[in-house]
Amino acid sequence: MTATVANIWRHPIKSHGREEISEATLTEGDCIPWDRRWAVAHERSCFDVEHPRWQPCQEFSRGAKSPRLQAITTYVDERLGKLTLSHPDCVDLTINPDDESDANYFIQWVMPISNGSRMLPARLVRGSQPMTDTAFRSISIINLASHAEVERQLDTELSPLRWRGNIFVDGWEPWAEKDMIGKSIRIGDAVLEIRENITRCMATTVNTDTGERDADTLGALKNGFGHQEMGVYAVVTNSGHIRQGDQVETV
Repeated sequence: MTATVANIWRHPIKSHGREEISEATLTEGDCIPWDRRWAVAHERSCFDVEHPRWQPCQEFSRGAKSPRLQAITTYVDERLGKLTLSHPDCVDLTINPDDESDANYFIQWVMPISNGSRMLPARLVRGSQPMTDTAFRSISIINLASHAEVERQLDTELSPLRWRGNIFVDGWEPWAEKDMIGKSIRIGDAVLEIRENITRCMATTVNTDTGERDADTLGALKNGFGHQEMGVYAVVTNSGHIRQGDQVETV
């Protein structure tokens, strides 16, 4: 079976929404455009706005601590540089994330769906590079066949959006991605090198429609397959355009 790109997603504000796109231009050494461009620093974050370097996920508000964030969706207006955010429990909000007033509106908007017993959101920030979970500029790839194995383990249907991936691949064998570390794949005109497996957190236990925890994905991975990994991180080694439906070839 030929492997193809089933879906392409980007997450403009780390852990705060997602948007499906049909195509993207990948640049060598960079992320999918608009992915993790911003993040939400919590009240105890050490993020330095004067020296906005990459910081690990512990410095930011995220779905592992505030599960309702997982139900946010986003629409990007690239021409105006604006985001429209939606959540089942909130009125839609449109902001320019780089505008200080809009950023403050966003913090007010997200506060009621944040976990009050955890560190609360404080600032919408932008780093010198996208705030991926890796210090390098990565693109996350999810094998839908591996996702299906987790569904079988739990005997329930799950949205693959729980994994917050960028590129979802249909047609690989289950867990084939784990044998691709150090190898390269071609998608459209682009080439990506598979760097490392993705170890998963509590955010994946959350229903992306409701924002409620409803599936023990971590237990399913550990008990069924002996690890807590789903998907792989890749880096773009050759720039090019990718589209939904493109073949995914090992090179």
